[in-house]
Order: sequence, then C-alpha cells, then structure tokens
Amino acid sequence: MGAAYIYDAIRTPRGRAKADGGLHDLSPHELLRALYHTLEQRTWLNPALVGEVILGCVTQYGEQGGNIAKTSTLYAGWPSTVGGLTVNRFCSSGIDAISLAALKITAGQEQVIVAGGVEMMSRVPMLADKAAVFVDPAFAAQCRMLMMGSGADLIATLCNVSREQADAIALQSQQRANKARREGYFSSIIPVHNPVKGITVSEDECIRAETSLKSLAKLPPAFAELGSRGVDALQLAGHPGLTAIRHVHTAGNSPAMADAAALVLLGDLALGDQLEIRPRARIVDAATASDDPLQVLSGCVAATRKLMDRQGLTTADVDLFELHEAFAATVIMCRQELDIPADKLNVNGGVIALGHPMGATGAIMAGTLLDELERRGKRRGIVAASGAAGAGSALLLECV
Repeated sequence: MGAAYIYDAIRTPRGRAKADGGLHDLSPHELLRALYHTLEQRTWLNPALVGEVILGCVTQYGEQGGNIAKTSTLYAGWPSTVGGLTVNRFCSSGIDAISLAALKITAGQEQVIVAGGVEMMSRVPMLADKAAVFVDPAFAAQCRMLMMGSGADLIATLCNVSREQADAIALQSQQRANKARREGYFSSIIPVHNPVKGITVSEDECIRAETSLKSLAKLPPAFAELGSRGVDALQLAGHPGLTAIRHVHTAGNSPAMADAAALVLLGDLALGDQLEIRPRARIVDAATASDDPLQVLSGCVAATRKLMDRQGLTTADVDLFELHEAFAATVIMCRQELDIPADKLNVNGGVIALGHPMGATGAIMAGTLLDELERRGKRRGIVAASGAAGAGSALLLECV
C-alpha cells in the first residue's frame, strides 16, 4: 500500500452569498474553471494525468446538479478521460472528497486525483432541493433530524454555554479572521475576476471587522421560534435530564453563508518527480463518525476523537486544529470534550467570520490548516467538519 500526498491546495475567496456579493454573477462551473486552470499553471499539471475529480457539494440542484465534478471538468476543457464524482455528507463533504481521493491513491487505483468542493449559496440557496427531511416536519421528526441552529442550541444547553460565551466566540472568530486577512495569512486564495461587475475578488468578503460584544448582544435569538413549534419538545424528550433549551445563537454567532470553491491536488510520491515539485503534506489518516442526530453538529467532535484515539494522539501531539466553527457552541464543545487549548484551535478564525460555502468548506479548511502549519514551521494538524444529522469527518495531515 502506498501513501497519498497533497501537492497543492487552492481556493477562491469566500464571497457574500448575496446578489451584491463579489462572486454572485459567476456560475459554479465558471468558478471551478478558474481554479482548474490555476492549478495547471501553478504545478505544471497535465490534466491528462488526472484520473478523477471528486467534489463535495451539498445542494446538488439546478446549476449544481448533474454531477458537477464531471461536468465542471468538461466545461473547463479538461480531457474527457477525467472521471468525476460529486459527494454529499452535508457540510463535511469537502473533507470526505479529500478522504476518498486519498483512499483511491493509497490503494493504487489512481495516481492523481483533484478533490475539493463548491457551493454557490447566492445562486443555489440552502434547501433549494426541498429534501423531505428538511421541509416535512413529520418526516424530520421520525428521523430525529433537525435544522442546524436547533442542534447548536441543544449543544449550548448540554455544554452549559451562555449567550455571553457564544458571543465571545463569535467576536474572537471575527478578530482572528480580520487579522489573518490583514496580514495575508490566507495564501491559498486565488483572485477571481467577475466580468459582470467589473471587479476582481481577492479577499474573503464575509468578515465583519466592526463587530463588538455590544453589537452582538443586540441580536435576537434566531431559533427560539422554531423551538416553540415543537423542536424544543422533541429535544427535551430525547434528553430527559434537561428542563429547557438555551436559545443562545443569533445571526452574529452563527456561520455566514458564502459562495466559494476549493481544489486540492493529491497524488502518490512519484507524482512529485513527474511534476518536479515536492509534496506539501501527507494524509496520515481519516475518520468519519455519526453522533446524536438531535445535536446535529456534534459529529466534528466525534470524528476528531475517533481519529486521535486510533492514532494514539493527545492534543499535545497535534500542533494545530482546524475544526468546523458550526455555530459558537460547537467551538466550546470542541474545547471542553477534546481539551484543545484556544491557541491551537481555529487560530485564523472560522466560518462564523469567514463564511460557510457548505460543500467547499472542508477543502478550504484543509488548505487553511496546511498554510498555517507551513507558516509556523509546524508538522501535524487535524481538520474536521460537522454535517447534519450528527455526521462528521476528520483528516490528520503531516507536513513533508
């Protein structure tokens, strides 16, 4: 059995998922085409070497339907011999795309795979596919599958998270992300030209540098009304020790919706000789886990724990963690249950500040982790993301 290596990781900026967002006028295929061509230029990659493209995409509907991993390569002019697979494990899809690529390379099925993800949430909004589990309350209750914000409020209740603590996490995310943007730490960003608006987008747009605890405190709870319509009762029935749900999450301490795409070039060790470049990191291990669906977002913790236990690692053995900032309470849960110091966790902010383009987020986070490990001269990092229904996926990377 061989090993899988990361040779490059690039992404677009995260655009605001609104009509006035910098990337809104581009189709997801156009966004990916820009990254495919940049990957060729940066690594001297001959697309004919690529066995497959694997992309995460959550809302596979409309422009994002029809196996966008395959159709985007054809749109970009890559050879028809390049296979395509689009995967959906909710918000961890980008990590699963990388994990699947690594498995295929390690097994010797392919030498070169491009993995990543895409989500244009201003053009294909969340829930646009009208999946029964999200639009049919009776069916959702039967599956014990709730909306993400409701799960985050349950996690806040179970972890005894106050509104003030949740807002402090959001402020920290904004401050760290703003500093990272200002200092140029997001070196994996590829500027994208939008000919419709006549602009080139080169920075993440969702960061709100003016955020303060005072401004956050003014925002109303976002999921209390949903809770009053039966969600709270369902969660309390599933957790008899609780008497009430804490509704601490607002628009300010929840993930911002975004448009973005990301690509990661993976290959075996021989690919470096062919391209005359060195691999940047080795994928040591990967893990998936499924946790309590009523908590919705706890899979990130479960997958990270599973990965660390299998590798015999403690938090002292890991230099940096890039874990999905899916609502403020999940960050506190990560700290509490995994004993991760604040100075090792999401050191450049998370999706509360930076934005959450669902299918692309995991791959973006992997590139962010790799950039920061290299910048600091560190070796080992874990990236993990939560999906709906308690799903979670994690990767262990080691810089080469």
